[in-house]
Amino acid sequence: MSISVNGQAVQAPEDPRVSLLDLLREHMQLSGTKKGCNQGACGACTVIVDGQRVLSCLALAVQFEGRSITTIEGLGEPSSLHPLQRAFVEHDGFQCGYCTPGQICSAVAMIEEIRRGVPSHVTSDLLSSSISFSHEELRERMSGNLCRCGAYNGIIDAIAETWKEAAE
Repeated sequence: MSISVNGQAVQAPEDPRVSLLDLLREHMQLSGTKKGCNQGACGACTVIVDGQRVLSCLALAVQFEGRSITTIEGLGEPSSLHPLQRAFVEHDGFQCGYCTPGQICSAVAMIEEIRRGVPSHVTSDLLSSSISFSHEELRERMSGNLCRCGAYNGIIDAIAETWKEAAE
């Protein structure tokens, strides 16, 4: 069985102890996904698995056999950026850029969570199938992705602009 990474079939590693992060970085040379804390606390290693956010440092690659993984490399290309990648550039949503791939992957999946009606800690009506996208909701949902440089205002502005455009 294989794993789909950015649309490409990849064999699961023979060693069941290989993390998803190490599969991506060391075995596939996809260096966009970053190894930050390697403990699941910073979000730098966030990738999208079947439309949901996953901290790749905490997951074993063999857990993802038959599943679809999207990394930052799978979202866009230099000549054709994903709308959120473009917004990060326009709003200066990065400084050193280390956390940026995880921030973007997390935000892409977060927008889909809201569309599906998945509540967060600050969602006022847990029974509603429609969640309003607010500044408070956005900050809560992105709180698992840390930025050492403090580019949070640009990050939030980029996500808010992209969500507004996606909702229209």
